[in-house]
Amino acid sequence: MQTVLVVGAGKGGSAILKMLTHSGMFHLLAVVDVNQAAPGLELAEEMGIPVGRDWKDFLSEKVDIIIEATGSDEVFLEIREAKNPKTVLVPGTVAHITATLVEEKEELIAKMKYESHKRDLIFNLLHDGLMVVDQHGKVIIYNKSAEKIVGIKKAHMLGQHILENVPTSRLQDVIHTQKVEKNKEMLLENGKKIITTRSPLIDEDGKVIGAFAVFKDITEVMNLAEEVTNLKGIQTMLEAIIQSSDEAISVVDEFGRGLMINPAYSRLTGLEEQQIIGKPATADIYEGDSMHMKVLETRRAVRGVNLKVGPSKKEVIVNVAPIIVDGKLKGSVGVIHDVSEIQTLTTELDRARQIIRTLEAKYSFEDIIGSSEEMSLAIEQAKLGAKTPATVLLRGESGTGKELFAHAIHNASSRKYNKFIRVNCAALSESLLESELFGYEEGAFSGARRGGKKGFFEEANNGSIFLDEIGELSANTQAKLLRVLQESEIIRVGGTKSISINVRVIAATNVNLEKGIADGSFREDLYYRLNRMPIHIPPLRKRKEDIEALSEHLIRKINQDYGRNVDGLTPRAINHLAAYDWPGNVRELENVLGRAIIFMKFNEVFIDTEHIPDLATSGDKIVQDSTEAVASDYTLAEMLEGYEAKIIQRTLKKNKGNKTKTAKELGVSIRNLYYKMEKFMID
Repeated sequence: MQTVLVVGAGKGGSAILKMLTHSGMFHLLAVVDVNQAAPGLELAEEMGIPVGRDWKDFLSEKVDIIIEATGSDEVFLEIREAKNPKTVLVPGTVAHITATLVEEKEELIAKMKYESHKRDLIFNLLHDGLMVVDQHGKVIIYNKSAEKIVGIKKAHMLGQHILENVPTSRLQDVIHTQKVEKNKEMLLENGKKIITTRSPLIDEDGKVIGAFAVFKDITEVMNLAEEVTNLKGIQTMLEAIIQSSDEAISVVDEFGRGLMINPAYSRLTGLEEQQIIGKPATADIYEGDSMHMKVLETRRAVRGVNLKVGPSKKEVIVNVAPIIVDGKLKGSVGVIHDVSEIQTLTTELDRARQIIRTLEAKYSFEDIIGSSEEMSLAIEQAKLGAKTPATVLLRGESGTGKELFAHAIHNASSRKYNKFIRVNCAALSESLLESELFGYEEGAFSGARRGGKKGFFEEANNGSIFLDEIGELSANTQAKLLRVLQESEIIRVGGTKSISINVRVIAATNVNLEKGIADGSFREDLYYRLNRMPIHIPPLRKRKEDIEALSEHLIRKINQDYGRNVDGLTPRAINHLAAYDWPGNVRELENVLGRAIIFMKFNEVFIDTEHIPDLATSGDKIVQDSTEAVASDYTLAEMLEGYEAKIIQRTLKKNKGNKTKTAKELGVSIRNLYYKMEKFMID
């Protein structure tokens, strides 16, 4: 470290003193000036540097540098003559230039500090958080809003690598990718969720010198939105929604006076506001009772009521619900639909349903109701079967839900996005069934379509095919089905070329296939192919604990079909249903509940024992001989139906449940036989 003597403590000497002190590279021996009031002397004393009036008092060999800052040529020459030859003498002109540079530097530093202060002031006034990092990822700017949102003090953030305090930050990625990320959600360590925009900092030469992020606390935005959205705004919005709705809507107060109608209501009924607002709720009714008044009396919603409204006697369906606020009835709101429009939509819906039913499965395992041990076992087996490509054989009595299981197995398998084809093997004649299953070539038979036709197996390629009533197949069709299962290929009727297919077969039967093997009506080799994954679906009489849950599910379905609003069954009714053995299984339960709902009064919401048809004989009142019928005072039609049902039962029993043979023996079509069996509840 070199020893320096400063001669002259004026403006220039003071500047040099500051410069040498700040550098830390020099040892200041003393500061000398003949003027005791020179500012440099006072500054030197504050710094603990010796001062004096005569430079000769400090001249020695230890002095490495003498800086002459008086500006006097005479003093400069004297020092030059008296100094040690090894001592370097710096003239006053150099000191003056140095002083000027130091002053300019201090002014520049002051200006930079001022600009930096203004920048920090602006950044800290921002409501959004701001964070800037350099190209190495170190934080160089961090405003107060960022401090508040992130929850880390500025002193702990500045100069630190961003990932040390914000591990989930993507500013480093932005520096590397040089791409802007706009309005991205991010979860901070303190649990706050923010919306942030990140951008790289690129200089004029195209070099990335860092990155910055501007972010906002979403919670604050949500709070602000809640403050802006007041009750009046909500009311205005609701009124606007009602007015712009295409649904015809009317609202009345608790006394049944009209409060509001929308333009759609006027278009449908032909009634204007002055005819409805403030008037009784019956003002729009041409034929029928006011559903608004009924709802105000009962405090219960009504749905699907047919009325005629307005001067044009418009036929409509009405849904009305009570408006209850804090437990108090404030009025009711009604929505009316043009019946003609509903009929059109219903027709279109039925058509769509028919198309969908031929292409895909409708149900999943969530639609299978039952928690009994027997049903749970069947469901678990079906879920296991769905995960494998093996053929599944569903066994169970009629009405137990075999088709429901088939749908669920398909929808739970890897084939669920492909077709699900359903075939009732007993509903088609032998010749028709073969052409429907395997398709036919052009000219295969009289009336064959030009170009031929794909069969069900080809349509179901890569999907599933459900063969119901598999026990009713003829011997010839059984042989062809066996080939499909063995070779995974089919030959169209009238064709010679094999067509490879990939189809999952799900079969179902309610007859004893083992007896069919014994009497020769069913092929043993086909049985073993089908019976790889047998699933036995229990009858309802073996899982009576499921009756309550099944009934609730069926009531919801019947409500939708019949436009009713039945809530459920009384405990007495549930016990009554559980005491019956249900030979028709779930299908019979749905039939009984549907009949009960049809004959309930409109204001009744719970099915009781008085609504349930007589279950003791399960429809056997009709199935009795003619002398019993006469004794019971039945009508002629009832006696004829009873005799017809009895004949069908006897013939079915004679043919061991084979419906195809029964239909042939009775001289009726298989479809007609199914219709009559369903009508008389014969399983």
